[in-house]
Amino acid sequence: MLNKLIYSVMFILYFTSCDKLTDFRSSGNDVPSGNWLIPTNEIYDGGPGKDGIPALVNPELISDKSATYLNDEDLVIAIKINNELRVYPHKILDWHEIINDGINSVKYAITYCPLTGSGIAYNREINNLETTFGVSGLLYNTNLIAYDRATNSNWSQMKLECVNGKLIGKLVQTFPIIETYWKTIKNYFTDSKVVSLNTGYSRNYGVYPYGDYKTNNSLLLFPVSHEDSRLPRKERVLGVLINNKAKAFKFTDNTENSISIKQSTLNNVNFVVVDSKKNNFIVAYQPVLNNGKSVTLKSTNSNLPVIMEDQFNNKYDLFGYVIEGLDEGAKLKTVTQYIAYWFAWAAFYPDTELE
Repeated sequence: MLNKLIYSVMFILYFTSCDKLTDFRSSGNDVPSGNWLIPTNEIYDGGPGKDGIPALVNPELISDKSATYLNDEDLVIAIKINNELRVYPHKILDWHEIINDGINSVKYAITYCPLTGSGIAYNREINNLETTFGVSGLLYNTNLIAYDRATNSNWSQMKLECVNGKLIGKLVQTFPIIETYWKTIKNYFTDSKVVSLNTGYSRNYGVYPYGDYKTNNSLLLFPVSHEDSRLPRKERVLGVLINNKAKAFKFTDNTENSISIKQSTLNNVNFVVVDSKKNNFIVAYQPVLNNGKSVTLKSTNSNLPVIMEDQFNNKYDLFGYVIEGLDEGAKLKTVTQYIAYWFAWAAFYPDTELE
């Protein structure tokens, strides 16, 4: 299995030097039989095969102060549940794509596709049954197709849906996450837990395995069903989904330490998008607390970790929690959202609006 993975990565690295789209469809495995909700002629074999890229389960965690292998501007995915914050670095996700984990009774899988830049936390409890997710080795719109080990059903990561198998047609429940620089988490949140390099696998986590892929806008490794030239292919955007409508948001173009807030609406649902290019985060929240109180969110003169405040002088952190004020401990309602490369978002949601 290891040799197969190494071969595949070398194969990919070889082609990252070519500024052209390459068809890998003939590289090996067959598409599993049965009904699919996506065109089977647009499903590609990524090369390593099923579980050739090994997902992690219940990874070893270390303290933030022990995570010295991370550089300040390394991208990480962070999830905060109640008062516990866990961090999943791209450096590890680039090699494993899925980390099955949980905080107390909340069981989730951090899924990340290096080819589409999309990180999403999937609920691992489906129909009241706990499962883990693995990497199928298949791709659609050059994006990860995961499978759940309880039913062997296949899930299109960015489509957020089971597209083949016993659970076909079922939508996944997601949990809010933040994708940002490690220094943004390290400097403003204490006592986070970080996935250790002791994964049980021998990988060079200090090396990005896909060459210049994430910055080379001329390069895709697999075909996509739709292209949209409004933005460079590899620009990272925040995609929001509400009742089958899609809207993408660019980072605000400023280099100051300021935080930008914009009001937006999609399918008659109001929300705000908060971003900081310097600190490298972008996230959307509805102006409603989980205690039912409606609020008016606005910019703040406070410094991080506060990102905004409301008319009641509640102050909010990056994860939408009230960390100071009358409603301390309450949390803003969120919307379905995730960051991805623009080309991938546009391929999955060709009618997307763009702000």
